[in-house]
Amino acid sequence: MSETTDTPRDDGLARAHGAPALAARMRTTPEDFVVEEIDAFEASGSGEHLLLTIEKRGMNTAFAAKRIAQWAGVAESAIGYAGLKDRHAVTRQRVSVWIPKKIAPDIATLQSDELKVLAHAWHSRKLPRGALAGNRFVLTLREVEGDAAAIEARLQAIAARGVPNYFGEQRFGRGGRNIDKALAMFAGRRVPREERTHLLSGARSELFNRVLSARVAAGHWDAPLDGEVWSLDGSRSVFGPEPWSEALAARLAAFDIHPSGPLWGRGELRSEGLLKALEQATLSGEQALALRDGLERAGLEQERRALRLRPSELAWDWPAPAVLRLRFALPPGCYATTVLAELGDVVDASGATGPV
Repeated sequence: MSETTDTPRDDGLARAHGAPALAARMRTTPEDFVVEEIDAFEASGSGEHLLLTIEKRGMNTAFAAKRIAQWAGVAESAIGYAGLKDRHAVTRQRVSVWIPKKIAPDIATLQSDELKVLAHAWHSRKLPRGALAGNRFVLTLREVEGDAAAIEARLQAIAARGVPNYFGEQRFGRGGRNIDKALAMFAGRRVPREERTHLLSGARSELFNRVLSARVAAGHWDAPLDGEVWSLDGSRSVFGPEPWSEALAARLAAFDIHPSGPLWGRGELRSEGLLKALEQATLSGEQALALRDGLERAGLEQERRALRLRPSELAWDWPAPAVLRLRFALPPGCYATTVLAELGDVVDASGATGPV
C-alpha cells in the first residue's frame, strides 16, 4: 500500500509518490517528444488496403490522413489509423488507405520533410481504431531543476510500483472545457457526432479520475479495498469481488492484476462493500450526478479500468546537464503525461492538449 499524499497536482488530482522531484520543460522542439506505435499485427501481404508506416513531424494524424487521401485520390473515409497523434511531436504510426485495384501512385510523391513513408505493405482490411499494442516514448526534458539523487529515487519508485492510471488532460480539452461542454450537451445543446463522442469520453474520464484521486489520497490506489473488482493486466477483462487471498496478493505484487475504478454508464456498480460506498460517495456531488445521468441517458454501460499503470522498458539518462531523457512503453489508452506528473512539474512548452 502506498503512503497518503498532501501534494496535489495543478489539476487537483492527488499524487501517489509525494512532492515533485523536479521541475522541467518538455516539447521545446518536436524531437523532444518521440512516439512510436507498437504494432498489434503483421500486414497480410494481400488486399486493396495499402498499409503505410509513416513518420510525421509537426503534423497531427488527421492532417496526415487528409494529405494521404489527396495523394491516393480517395475520400478521407478510405483512410484508417489505430490512434491519434498530436502535431507537437515526432510520431511513427501506421495508416491504411483503400486503393481499388491496387493501383497506387508513386510513394516518392508523398514524401516530404514533415511526412515520411518508412515502410509499406498490402493488407486485407482497413486499419481500425485501437488496433495497436501500445506506444513507445522517448521524451527529453530540458531545464531540469531538482536534486539528482531525488530524481533518480523517484524514477526507481515509478519503475518498481507504477503510477496512478489517470486519464491525461488531453481528454478534457484546453482548460478542462470539455466537461462544461459535456454538461451543456447533457442539458440539451446539440453537438456534431464526432464532438459528442469526445465529450462522452471526457465525462467518463472525469468521473474515473475523481475516484482514482480519492483512492490515491487515501493510500490504497494499488491495494485492495473490501469489495474490490480486479482488472487483468493488458486486458479489458475484470473479475470479482472475491475474498482476499494469498493467490490474489501474489498476482497483485506481480502486476498481473490491478484494482479498478468505474467507467460510468447504465447498470449497477460491480464493486461492493467499502469500495462501492467510496465510489458512490466520491461521485455524489451535483456536477458528478449530472455527468452520471448524462452518460446513462446516452446509453453507455458500466465498465471498469485499471487504477494502476507501470511503464514497461523504463530507462533514463542525462545526455547533458539539466537534460533528462526518458524511454518507456505504455499500453493503449494510457498517457505519458500521467507518468511525468508523478515525476514532477513538467511544463509543456508547446501548449499542446493533443492525444499523445
